Parts: sequence; C-alpha cells; structure tokens
Amino acid sequence: MNSMLAERAGAQAPATQLVAGLDTTTSASLFEAACRHIPGGVNSTARATWSGWTPYPLFVTSGKGSRLTDADGNEYIDYLLGLGPMLLGHRPARVTQAVVDFIQQRGTIFALPTDDEARLAAKIVAAVPSVDQLRLCNTGTEAVMYATRLARAYTGRSKIIRFEGMYHGFSDAIYWSKHPAIDKAGPDAHPVPVPQGPGLPRGVEDNLIILPWNDADLLADVIAREGGNIAAVLTEPVMCNTGCILPEPGYLEVMRELTQRHGIVLIFDEVITGFRLGLAGAQGRLGIRPDLSVFAKGIGGGFPVAALGGRADIMALVAAGKVSMAGTYTANGIAIAAANAALDELATPGLYTQLDAVSDALRFGLERVLKDAGLPACVVGLGPLMQVWFAKEPIRNYRDAERHADQELFRHWWQGMLARGVLFHPGAYENLFVSTAHSHADVTATLDAARQVATDIARIA
Repeated sequence: MNSMLAERAGAQAPATQLVAGLDTTTSASLFEAACRHIPGGVNSTARATWSGWTPYPLFVTSGKGSRLTDADGNEYIDYLLGLGPMLLGHRPARVTQAVVDFIQQRGTIFALPTDDEARLAAKIVAAVPSVDQLRLCNTGTEAVMYATRLARAYTGRSKIIRFEGMYHGFSDAIYWSKHPAIDKAGPDAHPVPVPQGPGLPRGVEDNLIILPWNDADLLADVIAREGGNIAAVLTEPVMCNTGCILPEPGYLEVMRELTQRHGIVLIFDEVITGFRLGLAGAQGRLGIRPDLSVFAKGIGGGFPVAALGGRADIMALVAAGKVSMAGTYTANGIAIAAANAALDELATPGLYTQLDAVSDALRFGLERVLKDAGLPACVVGLGPLMQVWFAKEPIRNYRDAERHADQELFRHWWQGMLARGVLFHPGAYENLFVSTAHSHADVTATLDAARQVATDIARIA
C-alpha cells in the first residue's frame, strides 16, 4: 500500500479483509472512509453494494490497456471496461495525447463553437448511414431526453413505447419499468409502467406504453390500436441492460416497417452498441435504419461525450430553434478532442475484424468451457459485447431473465473469476466487454480461469 493510501486508511493497519479470497483490505478501508461523505460510498448505483459489489466495491488505482489494478495491488484482466466506454482499453495513447494537447495548447470551454465540433460531426455522419445531422450532448441520459422530445415535437403525439428491462437514462419521463417486480408489472402481454424507484412524479407514465421485447405480434397489435397517439418507439437494437439479449430474427425489421407505416419515430438507443459493434453500430451490423439514434460510450475513448442524430427533417426542428438543445459543457474541448482521436483510431482498417476475432475467441471459448463442465449455461452476444446466462430456458426478454436466470450461480461465477484475476460486473444483468487492447493471450488466460471456475460450479449446480 502506498503512503497516500495508508494515510487515508488510517494510521493503524486494519485486519485483513477478503473478497473472493483476495486481500482487499485497502478497498475496505477506503470504502469506510468514503461512506462518511458520499451516500453509499460511491457515485453511481452500478458501483454500489446493492448492485452486487459486496461487502464493498473494489477501489481502483490505475488501468492500462486490458488490465486494471486495485488499491491493494491486485491486477485483473478487465472486462468491466468502465461499463463499456473503454472500447480502446485504458489510457489509449492517441486519445490521451489529444486531450492533453488540447488543454495545454487551446483550453477547455469557450461557450463558442470550434471547427473540431464540425469535424467530429462529419465523422459520425460518414460512419452511420441513418444520421444526416447530429447534435452533441454530454451523456446518454441527456441525449435520450432530447430524442423523445424531438419525436413528440415532430409527430405532435405524446406516447412513447419502451420495453421492459431496458435502461434509457434516469430522467423522470423514461425511468420506468427498467427492472420491475413482475408481481407489480401486470400481465405478460399487458405490462403496466412501474417506477424504477420512489420520487418519480405520477402522471408521466400516462405517456408510456410498456411492452415485452422480442414480441412482434404484440407490438403490431398495440401500434394498430394506438398508432395515432404514439410519437416514438424507443429501443436498444440489442438489449444490453438485462444482460445481453439479441433481437430475434425479423423482429427489428417488423419494428421498422410498423413505425414507418404509422408515422412513428423509431429511436435506437446505441449508448452501449454504438461504435462498439462497428463504425455504424448495431444498426449497421444488423441492417436496420432508425429515424433517430443516440450514441455515447463508444465515442469518446473513455471521456464523457454523447450525440443525438438522425433524419434531417427531424433535426430541422433543432436547426430552426423550435426544439432547444443546450448545455454549458456540451462539445467542450476535452470531449471533442477525445472523440475525434477515438473515431480516427476506430477507423483504422482491420480494427473491427481483429476486435471481433478476439471477442469471438472469448465467447465461443466460454461456451465450450461451460458445455464441457455440464453447466446449464450459454453465452449470448455479438462481437465485443456478451454475457453468460446460467439458465435452463432461453432468455428472450426481461421476464424470461427474471424467471429463469440463476443469479446465485452467476454470483459463484463472478467470485471464482475475480479470485483468478478476471474482472467483470457482479450483476448478471450487466455485460462483459472486450476492447481493442485485449489480446488472444488475455483470452487464453481467461479461459484457463473459466475452466477451473466451471469445474467448481458444476459441483454445486
């Protein structure tokens, strides 16, 4: 433990604290100190004890490439990757230098535009065929708020279809039915909006239609019945907030056809999939062209930046000033420098081919390991995005996950892999992410650890 950590942890060395058999004494002390001034000791729910980081989250000192080191000196192959933004790995040299250069040579925030913003927008428009124009934002939450507002302004309608198990940010108007208790969420074919927690104002749910994902017939019925009131269908093209659930063949195609026929704006939330599954995101990989798209985590190489873009006739409402999109920190120099450098890096010929090759080796390798161990499990994913499901039944939507996924087995899986130096989120409803910094050697080490853990789990499964 370095001197600064020792001072923070207190003069008297605490008793050894363990997580998954690892010495995490310093993390325990730092967490105790953090709880004195930060509610829950962390600054995001995803890092909290109630999200699986028990008895406390690991405190990090540094990350480099595919590796992360915690405050106790434990090193991990990192598949958490900041919950997705570290697509180029930790501290990518080109992005880091671009940010340093911008700050040192130019500044940070000017409240006036720079040419760098237009260059970044041009790169995104060139990469994503559905995007004619775009505005930059700070976060995915913010971009989704603007997307739904634009859809309502463009159509003159009020209702938004969203799907159980998806997360589109924490705004009052959309933070419903992310992971509701099924006994409070209504029948399978007729879900009712459930607030994600207390404090959401009553009445906004009247503008939401909640549906299960991957049910094309039910979507068609609802649009046939209420299409004249529906402004938008808001969806992830791949469900990434209840683990990883792929769209069934033809489902997104039906969604696209129905929304076009009824004048409904189709919004793809590509906060997680955008630029991760290819330069054109999931929509490019799956061949679907939405009307509006939201991007965030894949753009900035680890720096906070987001974007909302789409059809020129919809974005014209922003150009005319009819729908305001504003923000002091929007398109700040740090974010723009990072995003320009990151997109240049992602445009490297062959980069996604290599990323897919490493990712496929991990996904298919894990499948074989789990099958060889005789475990009721599968690995679902696409490219550098995946999750392990411990389930005897297929997982098509959120309610399937709630009913069939074995959270306790996943907990054993997470603990066993952590003990062997492999890090991902302890929650089964998160994902494993692969970066361009991960190597086949990382995959080999991960699969070696997985064989040992799968053998151990098979004894209790």
